[in-house]
Amino acid sequence: MKNHYIPHPIDTSDVTLSPELVKLANLLSANVHDVWAVGRSQEGWTYGPARDDARKETPCMVPFEELSDSEKAYDLNTAFETLKVLVKLGYTITPPQEETAK
Repeated sequence: MKNHYIPHPIDTSDVTLSPELVKLANLLSANVHDVWAVGRSQEGWTYGPARDDARKETPCMVPFEELSDSEKAYDLNTAFETLKVLVKLGYTITPPQEETAK
């Protein structure tokens, strides 16, 4: 059976994120990686210097900050595009109020 799937993501090219949302996107990207790593760990995957599906080893089982730039880019793109779609669809994200000094 042929796959005739043609992706049609929402066009977010006209969306610019505020500095607060850029900061949130960076936090989300690290969390996306952590969620992925927990899932892989539960499936028996561990760190290995090269990806080895048979041994369930991957060099990506490290903290987000230690990933290669190309690996980070995947998680960053996911987080940034998710926030851009929310903004494009009219949602608002309000940063939490900072506590005032007492």
